[in-house]
Amino acid sequence: MKKTCWTDTAPRCRAGFFVMLCGMGCFKFALAEETLTGAITTGKTTADIRYRYEMVDQDGISKNAGASTIRTRLGYQTGSFKDISATLAFEDITVAGQERYNSSVNGKTAYPVVLDPAGTEVDQAYLSYQGVADTVVKYGRQQIILDNARFVGNVGWRQNEQTFDALSLVNKGLPNTVLTYAYLNNVNTVTGTNTPMGSHLLNIHYAGFPLAKLTAYGYFLDFDTATDSKTLGIRVDGEIELASKFTLIYTAELATQSDYADAPSTVDADYQMLEVGGKFSRYTVKVGYELLGGDGTYAFQTPLATKHAFNGWADKFASSTPASGVEDISAAFSAKVNNTALSAVYHDYSADSGGDTLGSELDLLAATKFAGGYSAGVKYASYQADTYLTDTDKFWVWGAFKF
Repeated sequence: MKKTCWTDTAPRCRAGFFVMLCGMGCFKFALAEETLTGAITTGKTTADIRYRYEMVDQDGISKNAGASTIRTRLGYQTGSFKDISATLAFEDITVAGQERYNSSVNGKTAYPVVLDPAGTEVDQAYLSYQGVADTVVKYGRQQIILDNARFVGNVGWRQNEQTFDALSLVNKGLPNTVLTYAYLNNVNTVTGTNTPMGSHLLNIHYAGFPLAKLTAYGYFLDFDTATDSKTLGIRVDGEIELASKFTLIYTAELATQSDYADAPSTVDADYQMLEVGGKFSRYTVKVGYELLGGDGTYAFQTPLATKHAFNGWADKFASSTPASGVEDISAAFSAKVNNTALSAVYHDYSADSGGDTLGSELDLLAATKFAGGYSAGVKYASYQADTYLTDTDKFWVWGAFKF
């Protein structure tokens, strides 16, 4: 005898959904729905709240910037149903007090720039599929960080992080190998604007050697309204224990950038990086050389990078690499004291072509973490100009909580 699923004989089935047979047929349908409901209701909630004050004193601008902002991120990730899960996260940046800085979109050009505009947006919204062995596929608005974020990152230092509308795939099926591919449709920038594109990212990381990790990559950027480029490169880094408590650390990277899609033939530049140092107990010392080549017409660009972490925290080279290129010689010292990280970095800048000196910079940091997800820190950057831009001092203090 056939029965419809909304009768009392099958109370677990919902009205509006049908099966041909009750009994086991209806029971299986209801169980599947309950599993979906369970995946939705038994997920993970995340929250991240950060207050930060940023002061900028820049020559040539009469007023100092004082950006007092609160960033709030709230997110939820469901459990898995049929190997599919969903992630949704919102982000809000609120100005605490007066808006005494140029966010690049608020029109307050009498102040120096601090790229933390007020606003609310969907930070991440994607579906994740893990039904293929050793593979994760994500579709939607997501965070993508490759290697050390020198070429592709989330710009995590800014209050509004950078995310991508993308289809991404990460596969770990081969021994010691991580293969990442992503197709990017849009960049959601730190200022809340969109950068449409149709770009491909390919990154292959191999960690099977005892003293070195190798990465090869190709980034094919096709913007709707910006300069396109193709970047091909290789990176090697590792650690070698030389004595008790002393470890040699090193990184070397080479890349070439050329024209792609609608780019002119003048898009032609090289990238070089070498970093060598040592770790002893809780101390680390490094010296580095980084070259973003330029010939006076075009210089090596990194439009999707987390730029704040490179070439100085004052961000004097963050908007774009000057056409003459940048040669950055640096020395860094860091230490870990209990839960507190201390670091000092010195940069000396010069042009790749033309021989100009581009100034120097000193960066200082102290940051600590507390039990329960709390953190706080202070940070200082002082850029001393020579033939490029203007003297700039920046100071930050922040406190954060996340779970």
